[in-house]
Amino acid sequence: TLRRDGRLTALQRLGCAGLAGALSLSLTAPLELLTVLAQVGTWHCRRGLRGAGRSLCRTEGVRALWKGNLTACLRLCPYSALQLAASRRLVTLFMDELGHISHWRAIMAGSLAGMVATIVTYPTDVIKTRLIVQNRLEPSYKGILHAFYKIHHQEGFRALYRGVSPAILGAVPFSAGSFFVYISLDKIWQEPIIHFTPLQNFINGCVAAAVAQTLSFPFETVKRKMQAQSPWLPHYGGVDVHFTGMADCFRQTVKNKGVLGLWSGLTPSLLKIVPYFGVMFSTFEFCKRVCLYRNGYIESPLNYKLTPGVDQSLHPQELRELKLIRRENFEPRKSALEN
Repeated sequence: TLRRDGRLTALQRLGCAGLAGALSLSLTAPLELLTVLAQVGTWHCRRGLRGAGRSLCRTEGVRALWKGNLTACLRLCPYSALQLAASRRLVTLFMDELGHISHWRAIMAGSLAGMVATIVTYPTDVIKTRLIVQNRLEPSYKGILHAFYKIHHQEGFRALYRGVSPAILGAVPFSAGSFFVYISLDKIWQEPIIHFTPLQNFINGCVAAAVAQTLSFPFETVKRKMQAQSPWLPHYGGVDVHFTGMADCFRQTVKNKGVLGLWSGLTPSLLKIVPYFGVMFSTFEFCKRVCLYRNGYIESPLNYKLTPGVDQSLHPQELRELKLIRRENFEPRKSALEN
């Protein structure tokens, strides 16, 4: 997670995180699209991932690689805000009388907060999947709002939450994988967690995400199939199996594709992790430096060199008030000398 810096305002932190997330999502959108297509089982993936990308570009154009990305970016801010608010409340509830919280409880708080944010923003995830699987040249949905209206009008409100059950259940192995990696970090690096460098923290985040994503991927696959399947879409949404519910989707996928069919699309999903986190952290750090420079804490947005004479423990509003007081005290002295 991105550590909270008291030298930034809440709006600046949200802006930095939103821009970093949107940029990382946009740069890795083709890999996300290939992941979803492989999970759903559309005809594009019959010749492998490289063949899927080529056939998609040939039939729908290069812009098709970014289908659904705008929905993902718009979903980012409300999802992050809900997750952060729920996480803070849950962490407070899970703390003991001394204000301490164990690693396992912290991860559980984060997982439950993710569930809350997922449930509230889930319709946008369904819309994103529908926009990805449709043909861009012969679209069933003309945009985000049109997709929302058409799904609600044709299939009912419940269709906007189709697949939410495996999404929630997938949080359990995801949390277990994250916890397993987290408690093993000090043994792997042979030093306490508090001494980790930024590079070590980056590697830890990538490894934890890879392990957790691999364990929870079957639930993610079933979720995507349930989101895409619709009698109102051409070829039933392009789903490779037909089913009546979550359990039947698991059963039909294993029956027709084998057990490994539940992990279809895992390769591009794992390939996305390193560039996604790399771009996200680097963009966040640069935006953070720009905000710190504007707030007066550092001398330049190109480095972290602190501004001399500035108390770094002050919040932005406190620093602005202090500067205003100093300016007001200085101006009368200057006018008195001139007189």
